[in-house]
Amino acid sequence: MKPMKNILTTAAALLLSGGMAMAASAVNRDSEPRTLVVTEGGSQSELVIGSGETVEFCSTGCFVTMPNGDREVLTGSETIEISGGRGRVQ
Repeated sequence: MKPMKNILTTAAALLLSGGMAMAASAVNRDSEPRTLVVTEGGSQSELVIGSGETVEFCSTGCFVTMPNGDREVLTGSETIEISGGRGRVQ
């Protein structure tokens, strides 16, 4: 009976943690829209972030090219703050 209890406990923990997916976020503190180039899972896309806007993206890890051309690797838990045309990972 003990192995069955362990299986049920593990299954319950997995179900509870499944709703807690993490994603990176980016906030644009500039007065004009800024664009991040995001490469995730082999697909590249442009993410336009309006002035004052915060967006979530990159839930499984990705490469990001900042507005000024700098590149970063994200795991999905970081915050990028865009200010003065530059992105900084927090």
